[in-house]
Amino acid sequence: VEPFQIPSGSMIPTLEVGDFILVNKFAYGIRLPVVDTKVIEVSDPKRGDVMVFAYPEHPEQDFIKRVIGLPGDTVQRRGGVVFVNGDPVRQTRLDVVADHDAPQRRVQEVRETLADGRSYVTYDGGPDLPGDDTPVRRVPAGCYLMMGDNRDNSLDSRWPPEIGVGLLPAENIIGRAEMVLASWKPGASLFKPWTWLNLQWDRFLVRIR
Repeated sequence: VEPFQIPSGSMIPTLEVGDFILVNKFAYGIRLPVVDTKVIEVSDPKRGDVMVFAYPEHPEQDFIKRVIGLPGDTVQRRGGVVFVNGDPVRQTRLDVVADHDAPQRRVQEVRETLADGRSYVTYDGGPDLPGDDTPVRRVPAGCYLMMGDNRDNSLDSRWPPEIGVGLLPAENIIGRAEMVLASWKPGASLFKPWTWLNLQWDRFLVRIR
C-alpha cells in the first residue's frame, strides 16, 4: 500500500479534502517499477472501484476518480443519469445538503446502485449543468472511463484530456483506494504544528466504497 492525500473536492462525498488514504498498488497486478510492465496479473478493475492514476496529460500528477466504464462498454450521461451499455444506473435521491468543500453551495445527494448491487453516494448540483448530457462513448480496449462522485465539480472522462482526464489508459493506473486512514480539517498544515491534531475523528479508518 501507499499513502496519498486528497487535494481536491472532485470525489466528495466519498472522499474529502484533507483525507489521507491508503492505496493498494497490487490490487490489479504487480508491475516492474523501472520498465512499468505488469508481470503478475491479479484482477481487472471493476465498475465502482475508486482508483488513483497518473493524469495522462501530466503523468507526474496523481488523480483519483471512480471507474464507470470498462473496456468495450458504451457510456452516456443523459439528464444527469449515467447509462452503461444502454441501461440506466439506478438513482435514489437522498438529502439536499451543503457541499462539504463549498458550504454556500447546495447539492442533492444521489445514491447510485450498479447492476451488481454496489452503491455509493454522489453529489448533483442541479439540472442542465456541463457534463449532465454527453454523447454515447465506447470505451476502447485497454482504457477505462472515469468520473468523480462530485459530478458537477469534476473534470474527468466526460471531457477530452486537454481539459479533463479523457479515457484512462490502463498503464496509468496506480492502484485501488482502500481506506481513509485519517482526515484533517481545513486549515491544518504540516507547517503549523498546532493544527496537527485538527482531525475529523469520524473519518478515522473509514473503508472506501
